[in-house]
Formats: sequence, C-alpha cells, structure tokens
Amino acid sequence: MTDSSVAKQLVDAIIANLPEPAPGLRPVHTIGVGVDGYFIASEVARTFCIAEHFKGRRIRASVRFSNGFGGPQQHDGWSDVRGMATRFHLRDDMQDGPATDLIATTLGEFFARNVEDFFEFTRIARQQPVQKQSPWRKIFDMLQLKAPVRDPYPNETTNTDAGALSYANRYRFAQLAVFQAGVIGAPVSYARATYHAIHTFWVKDPHGVRRPVRFSWQPVAGVCTTDPTAAPVDKYLRQELEDRLRRWPARFMLMMTIGEAGDALDDPTKPWPAKRVRVVMGTLTLTNLAKDQVADGERISFNPWHLVPGIEASEDPILEARREAYEVSRKMRGGCPLHRRQADAA
Repeated sequence: MTDSSVAKQLVDAIIANLPEPAPGLRPVHTIGVGVDGYFIASEVARTFCIAEHFKGRRIRASVRFSNGFGGPQQHDGWSDVRGMATRFHLRDDMQDGPATDLIATTLGEFFARNVEDFFEFTRIARQQPVQKQSPWRKIFDMLQLKAPVRDPYPNETTNTDAGALSYANRYRFAQLAVFQAGVIGAPVSYARATYHAIHTFWVKDPHGVRRPVRFSWQPVAGVCTTDPTAAPVDKYLRQELEDRLRRWPARFMLMMTIGEAGDALDDPTKPWPAKRVRVVMGTLTLTNLAKDQVADGERISFNPWHLVPGIEASEDPILEARREAYEVSRKMRGGCPLHRRQADAA
C-alpha cells in the first residue's frame, strides 16, 4: 500500500507543475460540473457481478464531468483529457450513505506503470515556454516517426507538451497515452465522449467465479469533437450540457470488457486486444445539472477505491497509489470524507 507520505509527494509534484495555483480546489480536473442522474443495470449484469448496483433496481447517481487541466483557468476548446467521475448512491434516501465510485477519463491508457514512473514524468514534463514550430521542423519530426509539437493556443505561454513528448521518446510504455493525449481534441459536449476507467478490477459472479475486467462509458449520442481548425472557445461545455438536458436526458452505456489469459492486469499503460468480450452492464441516464454544485459536485470526494462487495481492486501500482493520493487531495481542499461503512465495505 502506498503510504500517506508518498501520496503527499505525488500530490505536491502535481501542484508544483500547475501553470497557476488553485488553492482549495482539485489540483487536476479543476474545472467541472455536477450532474444528477440514475443508473439501471442490464438484465445480464447480475449474472457477471453481484455488486449492489448491478442487481437491476434504479440507482441514483451523481456525476462530475471535468477538464483535465489543473488550475483555475477554463479552456473548454483546448485539446485536453476530460474526466467523468460517477458515484452510485446505493441508498437513495441517504446522501452520505453507502456508495461506490467509478472514475474514468477520455484517455484509454495511462502514461506510467508505477509511482516511480509517475515521479519521473512530473520531473521531465514540466511547464515550459511555448512557441510555434516551423513547418520544416514538423516534417522532420514526422519523418522520424515522432509526434510534432502542436501550435500554441491564443494566449498560451507555457505547457507540458514538449516535456511529455520527451518522456514518451525515452519510455516506450508511455508512447500510446502521450500520443493519444496530444491528438485527443475537444468534445462538442461532455455527453459526446467515451470515458475509460483504465485500471483492471476483479468482479465476482453469483457462483463465486472471479473475472478481470475494465469498464468504460459509451455515449448513446455518439462521439464528436470540435473542428480542430476553428478558433477554440474557452467556455461552452457546461452551458451546452445544461441546454442539452433541458431538451432530453443524456445517456451512457456502461461497458465491461472481460480480460483473458495473457492480458496486462496490473499495468494501465497496456491496452487489451479489441476482440475481447464486452458486456453491456447498464445505462446511465443524466437528467439535469445539480442544483447545488458545491454539495453535489465539488465537495464529493470520488475515489476508485470506493468499492462494494463483488468488485475488487487489482494489484495495479498506479491504482494503489491513487487510493491515498485522492485522500490527500480531499483533505487539502476540504472535500467530504468517505462514510465509515463504505470504507469497511471496500
């Protein structure tokens, strides 16, 4: 288990590399919006997992969508990894009752295998002054099969792109995630992106069979990004989502991919083959923006270790590190603590 001192160092390393400090806020995925909804499991879900939220009854859900950048500046139209943190409230009549979380981002894989890799990434991928790269330099990089550095956005003076590419050039395991992050673009809506929970979990079925799985959210409306040649807009995602939910609910399908022998179970940098069996575990329906954005969005302390019987964490070192790092972040910003009975269940 990652101890609290290492977790504190992880959080401090992230904060030290922010373009602008954001005291009292999340160090990354700082800008977000809380949404109310409910989840209903599919008929087959209970045959694969005995967890409470897969038994078929309607489960109230709180979702926080977010931009990946840390700091108080909002840049919705910039190419960035987006987040979708979901809390399944297992007792509908209790805001602080037993619950379980699923944390996902639009990045399919991670860029670090363990804590040591992560510290190395934060050392290399520092904020650096940016300038527009010449067309010849871009061609030279592509001929060397390197991803060219993107052009800076208006008023963007520093970023971590050059450092991240340097890190990926050193370490093959990071290349897929860093390349994905560089070309990911901006979604036209939080409700029109695919979100991946990257880590492997173990689920148990009614017969006691355990299976390694990975979860993802697929938008029913389909995936759509903005025009990369158009000037980026700083603020539109929250208003777009509010307008969308006024007209009709937004829905996501929860997909569960089942791992097989030879798949990487403890390494979030490695993808699983596309031919793996996928099961529709249920539908998340989003109905409206949360009326109290503080209580139902900003103060919720999501944690991938908020688990319930039927779902267990794998031995993924990054997943293990997130357990205490999220707690450190929660305490620093005054987020709501996990209910004691939830921690015991996890």
